[in-house]
Amino acid sequence: MWLNDLYQSLNPIAFTVGPFSVRWYGLAYLAGFVVAALVMRAVARRWRLDITDDDLTSVVIAVAFGVIVGARVFYVVFYGAGYYLEHPLEVFALNKGGMSFHGGLWGAIIGGALECRRLGLSIPTVADLAVTGAPWGLFFGRCANFVNGELWGKPTDLPWGVMFATGGDVYRHPSQLYEAILEGLVMFCVLWALSRRVPPRPQGTFLGTFLALYGVFRFLIEFVRLPDAQLGYLLGTDWLTMGQCLSLPLVALGIGLLVYAGRARRPQVGHLAQG
Repeated sequence: MWLNDLYQSLNPIAFTVGPFSVRWYGLAYLAGFVVAALVMRAVARRWRLDITDDDLTSVVIAVAFGVIVGARVFYVVFYGAGYYLEHPLEVFALNKGGMSFHGGLWGAIIGGALECRRLGLSIPTVADLAVTGAPWGLFFGRCANFVNGELWGKPTDLPWGVMFATGGDVYRHPSQLYEAILEGLVMFCVLWALSRRVPPRPQGTFLGTFLALYGVFRFLIEFVRLPDAQLGYLLGTDWLTMGQCLSLPLVALGIGLLVYAGRARRPQVGHLAQG
């Protein structure tokens, strides 16, 4: 199994400088934000928006803080299963893992919105720009999950099955790579294609598409991805996971935004008019 051979050759630590080790997971976060910023810049110029590079840099930094805080808070609340009530200081142990995409999404929206208000930028337009580049963050992050040998899937006899270090003596679905492809590459291609029209599609079109697609892809992939061990399956089922429960509202919200965008047809703008 060629993919298993690739996994066995990978090291979660990218390089070491003295006593410090730099992991691929941290580099994935950095690469995700940098590439997303470049995509936002390219789309903003295509749409001829009056948004400067300094504006975008400030927004991306605010979004980065929001992602980290939101992802950790959601993980602690929804995936902690009471562990952090007994070990409160562990909430701050980010080096031990434990981040939730759904929390990162809401953290990004809040952090980005606050910075947009400070700069006088249109929040819906910047949100549309941000989600056009965001799939690259998902792609790099899921690839890093694969390198770390975490968030693996159910047993499989398919030729691309992988025997993960913590997954027992059995080949498993590389569900991290399924997510990297669907939530990363496929979503980016769809959003990038939509962004190429000038004048651009109405405000909310891209955020709605992003939420709906992510929710659908994540819901489907959860059928081959094992749930977090501390939670297991929910409501006495052998299939419903916390990831699916958190993804369904995103699908509904995404569809709602698409309907609203089609009816309101608000144009994309950069800075809001003063006075």
